[in-house]
Amino acid sequence: MNKRPLSRRASRIHPSATLKIDAKFKRMLSEGIDVVGFAAGEPDFDTPEYIKSAACKAIKEGKTKYTPASGIYDLKVAVCNKLKKDNNLTYEPSQIIISSGAKQSLYNSLSVLLNPGDEVILPGPFWVSYYELIQMAGGYPVILEGREEDDFQITKKQIEDALSEKTKAIIITNPNNPTGMMISNEFLKVIADICVKNGIYVISDEIYEKLIYDGKEHMSIAALGEDIKDLTIVVNGVSKTYAMTGWRIGYTASNHEIAALMSNYQSHSTSNPNTIAQYAALAALSADDGSAERMKKEFEKRRNYMVDRINTLPYVHCRKPMGAFYVMMNVSKLFPKKYKGRVIDSATSLCEILLDNFKLSLVPCESFGAGDYVRWSYATSMENIVKGLDRLEAFLGEVED
Repeated sequence: MNKRPLSRRASRIHPSATLKIDAKFKRMLSEGIDVVGFAAGEPDFDTPEYIKSAACKAIKEGKTKYTPASGIYDLKVAVCNKLKKDNNLTYEPSQIIISSGAKQSLYNSLSVLLNPGDEVILPGPFWVSYYELIQMAGGYPVILEGREEDDFQITKKQIEDALSEKTKAIIITNPNNPTGMMISNEFLKVIADICVKNGIYVISDEIYEKLIYDGKEHMSIAALGEDIKDLTIVVNGVSKTYAMTGWRIGYTASNHEIAALMSNYQSHSTSNPNTIAQYAALAALSADDGSAERMKKEFEKRRNYMVDRINTLPYVHCRKPMGAFYVMMNVSKLFPKKYKGRVIDSATSLCEILLDNFKLSLVPCESFGAGDYVRWSYATSMENIVKGLDRLEAFLGEVED
């Protein structure tokens, strides 16, 4: 039987390079092996009680039916209030689209912006899904490499050199995953000027905006003027700030035309996000029991310990991240050293050795556009962090030239 070919677009999408290691890590855990992992992209704290209570209340009150495809009105109002209070941004509820997580918000954004072959500027290192989402939406990612000595911030010249007739958008993440670094306010203005001059859209992923340390503050590029605001799609959600990763609620704020297109697109793809989770998100954005601030302070302590400890070890080093809950560790001095005769020739091979021999699971960063690095998450207990770094130190003591 001659089957018709499957989608060429789908065949271009690659599974995460970390899946093999993560699957092995989970299997080892299930077998009772004392393995410690640092791959989690989610807070290890529980969702605050007032949010869970709001979800239970919604169930008891029968709020379990379909909602408008783009989300309930009250939640949109709460998002508008949040954007005004935290980001000095004024939007109407009709400009807010509630989705099943910030990842769907990103996919919606790219889907309504891109035509086949359009280019999206993607500063690196980047979250692995950006690359694939651009392709899924029919676009082409144009990667710009940030240098470690510049805190991974790209330059004005890099952006200008990357511009073409096909350039449609740029994705920025502030703070960044996997580096934890922030874009300076001065450089946000540079990006805004380039985009306004050339009519380029900005997808601004601000999901980690509340996890910023050392007294630094977040600025949204959309707050730099009406022209850049009109070109910007702000992407955010409740997953990181309120430890609500599994609730799957994200949102976008954009101009009316883009919001209307995203509403139509979502209505035919997924319809409304989970109704009960929307009411939980409404509670999250409408009240504050201090749990988010307490979580941030704990993350800051863990970050400080992890960074200080890594930078005392041989062969490896890292920058001190400004936000999020990741540390990207430079391991290039380990290439091509050996461990028990096995050559360490990539971040992936290093992670395989650490998992097999030291029961330590880290994320190789090749698929983040950073082949000389591995990523740690400090969204885990201090006990695990100490244990994991002890195991890394033991491994480094056995590395052979």
